Amino acid sequence: MGAARARLDQLWQRGREFLGAEAAIMGGAMSWVSERHLVAAISNAGGFGVLACGSMSPELLAAEILATKALTARPFGVNLITMHPALPELIEVCVDLAVGHIVLGGGLPAAASIAAAKAKGARVLCFAPTAVFGKKLVRLGADALIIEGTEAGGHIGPVATSVLAQEILPVIRDVPVFVAGGIGRGEAILSYLELGASGVQLGTRFVCARECIAHPAFKQAFIRANARDAVPSVQIDPNFPVIPVRALVNKASAQFTVFQQEVIGKVRSGEMEAKAAQLAIETYWAGALRRAVIDGDVDNGSLMAGQSVGMVTAEQPTAEIIGELIAQAVAALEVRLWREVAE
Repeated sequence: MGAARARLDQLWQRGREFLGAEAAIMGGAMSWVSERHLVAAISNAGGFGVLACGSMSPELLAAEILATKALTARPFGVNLITMHPALPELIEVCVDLAVGHIVLGGGLPAAASIAAAKAKGARVLCFAPTAVFGKKLVRLGADALIIEGTEAGGHIGPVATSVLAQEILPVIRDVPVFVAGGIGRGEAILSYLELGASGVQLGTRFVCARECIAHPAFKQAFIRANARDAVPSVQIDPNFPVIPVRALVNKASAQFTVFQQEVIGKVRSGEMEAKAAQLAIETYWAGALRRAVIDGDVDNGSLMAGQSVGMVTAEQPTAEIIGELIAQAVAALEVRLWREVAE
């Protein structure tokens, strides 16, 4: 086991050093889920927690960062949405409170945003949907990249994690790259590390962590679900493009389709402008997610989940989840090392 663990540490050494963590396992930033308790628990367990700012105001974010620091002395990051109207102020909050890592998601960030985030030494991570965009982000100053496949929960792109990894990992070597989307076991982590990743990011796997504040009904929905239950939302009109959202199928899924029809009908009748309609469609899920995560309304709320949800089978302490992932990766390496010796 010693040799296998040493090999694993060698494979993700770059990611560990970049994050300042024992294991290069980032927690995905999930709105209403990735708050102080789960983030601190992931970091305390040797991983790297990431706060989800979501739609928070600068004042609320500052309070959440300070509350997280009260629960852990280990590094953690903050995820900011580039479309947030107060993005400059949110970046300033992170910089002033000495957040070491800032993740800019939800779109291609401006060079000014990256520069502002790095002003006092913070490291910036950005999401790269393609190799071309990844190289551009590096030129703009991104210190690391995250590639997230369509298997992930929440807002998703069209390409599978395995394909993105094959496209991007071989051609972007000058910054660490973390892989996300559909990862639920240590063997998968190992495979991406061997392809050249510096680490991974997992969201769905941590929803049923004991330290996670999500409502028990929300957690039970994850425990009962399988991979085929997590499907993308449907777009009903190409004139109103919608970024797909992967979630467990429930009444809210059907309600979203009806909601789109109602909003688009208002545009066609002149009751609403197209831009306002698009915004209404895109922001629909924010309130629906809170209803499920906080209030426990798993019928009418959004159950955003990745396809790895089928590997979530019980509520566990965060440290146990991370320990299992590492043990699975080490066990796979042990088998490989044994075969090498046998040959």
